[in-house]
Amino acid sequence: RMKIVKAGDKDLDGQLDFEEFVHYLRDHEKKLRLVFKSLDTKNDGRIDKQEIMQSLRDLGVNISEQQAEKILKSMDKNGTMTIDWNEWRDYHLLHPADNIPEIILYWKHSTIFDVGESLMVPDEFTAEEKKTGMWWRHLVAGGAAGAVSRTCTAPLDRLKVLMQVHASRTNSMCIAGGFTHMIREGGMWSLWRGNGMNVIKIAPESAIKFMAYEQIKRLIGSNQETLGILERFVAGSLAGAIAQSSIYPMEVLKTRLALRKTGQFSGIADCAKQIFRKEGMAAFYKGYIPNLIGIIPYAGIDLAVYETLKNSWLQRYATDSADPGVFVLLACGTTSSTCGQLASYPLALVRTRMQAQATIEGGPQMTMSGLFKHIVKTEGAFGLYRGLAPNFMKVIPAVSISYVVYENLKMSLGVVSR
Repeated sequence: RMKIVKAGDKDLDGQLDFEEFVHYLRDHEKKLRLVFKSLDTKNDGRIDKQEIMQSLRDLGVNISEQQAEKILKSMDKNGTMTIDWNEWRDYHLLHPADNIPEIILYWKHSTIFDVGESLMVPDEFTAEEKKTGMWWRHLVAGGAAGAVSRTCTAPLDRLKVLMQVHASRTNSMCIAGGFTHMIREGGMWSLWRGNGMNVIKIAPESAIKFMAYEQIKRLIGSNQETLGILERFVAGSLAGAIAQSSIYPMEVLKTRLALRKTGQFSGIADCAKQIFRKEGMAAFYKGYIPNLIGIIPYAGIDLAVYETLKNSWLQRYATDSADPGVFVLLACGTTSSTCGQLASYPLALVRTRMQAQATIEGGPQMTMSGLFKHIVKTEGAFGLYRGLAPNFMKVIPAVSISYVVYENLKMSLGVVSR
């Protein structure tokens, strides 16, 4: 019964008062209604053994008729060998069910949306998706969608990097002025500087993050199909830290390539060679600490806001299905990642500035705290948010493009959603 107390205890005092119990029952009944509806394929208000066998088969579990009958009998009070809504609810009401495959199926968001930041907690996949190999198709579709959306919004991304590094009180860069400066300095193509690296790093990063997340889930020792929100945050942040540590030199290269002047480097390999020759290996890990710390506010706030929006939608509007539809999914995903970006933006700005510090003889090499103090002293708190305008301008186009590409690729790859 501790599970019920844990599931319903909102104020975390280890006790379940009457109000919390009523809230738990209401919330729980809503989830049970969704599962009942998804099991009742004949829509006759009853679940029979065939429907139980079929739904378990969908989840990759095959059971015999005798086992299905046994399950039925444990819930069937009136001996009809079918379960109606009241029997289903009475049986399950005191068994917390937070791992409902249908909800996992429809509410993926970090695979679908690419806002150019790679700090989101990975999505959950149902047992069925893992067994049938649908998970890697989702990841491939998500990666390709990210590549297209990053390429389409690359000029705004490059402008953000330039503003983070060069804008100050004396050199106030506006959006139109920034674009004019880039085109004048390097022509139209210069707007896409740094994009190649930004696209190349998607594949290794998402693969490492997904594998790390699945391993950490095992280490946490959760035998449930999905994790609770706190466990997801811990596993997701750790997986993000592992992925970022593995590919961090690529992040530095992306920033240096975006900031390069015409003719400075002949390509990615030349850029890496020159940095290594002039500044040594350490240069590839500049800004690593603020980047790592930034994962925590980003992942935590993105996850918390998304789960809150998801649960309030499920409670209010989910009557027949947990499928929120395109608009709700996009709105929830965009809102949560925007909140996450806002919270971690000063750390991202300091990271970019540190990545940009070239080891020039006599040039200042600032630490993270030194840079924070310097920016606040010379530019005020506003200085920590330079480049925020182009960053937010690219969120809606990036999310929309990645969603459309993802949906089309999903169909080509044969991903089936029930």
